[in-house]
Amino acid sequence: MTRRYLGRLPYNDPLHGYLQYEIQPQVNSEFERAKYRVFQLNGSNDVYLYEDKNSAARFIGKFFLSDRKRDAEKAARRLSREFSNLCMARDCGMACWPHYIARPLGRNYSLNALLVVEYCEGDLLANVIDSAIYHGDHARLFGKLTALAYFLASLHNRTYIDAAVDFNTDCAYMDKLIRQLLDMNAIGWDEACELYWLRDRWREQPRMWEDRQVLVHGDATPDNIMFGDGLSVVAFDLERARRADRVFDTGRIAGELKHFFMRATRNKYAAEPFIGHFLWEYACHFPDRQRAFESIAGRTSFYMGITLLRISRNSWIAPDYRRQLIDEAKLCLRGF
Repeated sequence: MTRRYLGRLPYNDPLHGYLQYEIQPQVNSEFERAKYRVFQLNGSNDVYLYEDKNSAARFIGKFFLSDRKRDAEKAARRLSREFSNLCMARDCGMACWPHYIARPLGRNYSLNALLVVEYCEGDLLANVIDSAIYHGDHARLFGKLTALAYFLASLHNRTYIDAAVDFNTDCAYMDKLIRQLLDMNAIGWDEACELYWLRDRWREQPRMWEDRQVLVHGDATPDNIMFGDGLSVVAFDLERARRADRVFDTGRIAGELKHFFMRATRNKYAAEPFIGHFLWEYACHFPDRQRAFESIAGRTSFYMGITLLRISRNSWIAPDYRRQLIDEAKLCLRGF
């Protein structure tokens, strides 16, 4: 994780007392007066690393209420949701090697709706992808995608329930993306209508309704997944976890891989070997691997498409690359 040092947390800040007396005893047994150094993580205004200079204890604080996010009721709901999702995923067996969900250490609604989770060491998926692109470390990326496929298959299979997925929810999410792109003038009304038409063609496909619901991470991006040694995977930021089609997660990973390689090389096919490997490795965790692969691959194009639309909304995306993302998203969505 990239970090920027901001300074020391004052002793008279209420957050200092909360961290020292409520959080730190869960991490180590140091009870002398803590001296917390504060780091801003990944350029976010809402996520910080707190490190005690005396004991080296570290934990992550995420604020749901801030100058940018002023709705206190919404912040409280988001905090409760992520805390509950972290606990639920860990209770399903995702709390020991090799599958690990970061442990929630506390929540405090009075401190700007603060969630505190343990600090985990590892290498972000984003860094592993970049190493493959810029340094040719393809073998490592293949290996880590095998580990990630194992992690996601375990999360999904352990949380399976006998209820059909509701594809309307994902169509509604696509509608939200289309409206946002319209609002920022990234697409015109004719192109929006084309996307709505493509959405309806997917809605007509029986395969989009036939799988059972599982707990999905919901925001499985390269900055929310970390690797340790071997098959070890650590995931965090489960605010958007929900019950849905398992391909919501695998399609998000596939779309992110396409984006990373396409942005760096402008070659939209460069990620294909890694996407195929990831989906094939995911499918090996089912009794009939070939049948599972065909079922997953048959739904992946939709979720890749909406992932590319999602990425294209970002303000840091250059206009020419935003156009490439949208065009590629439409090609994916035509794959019904």
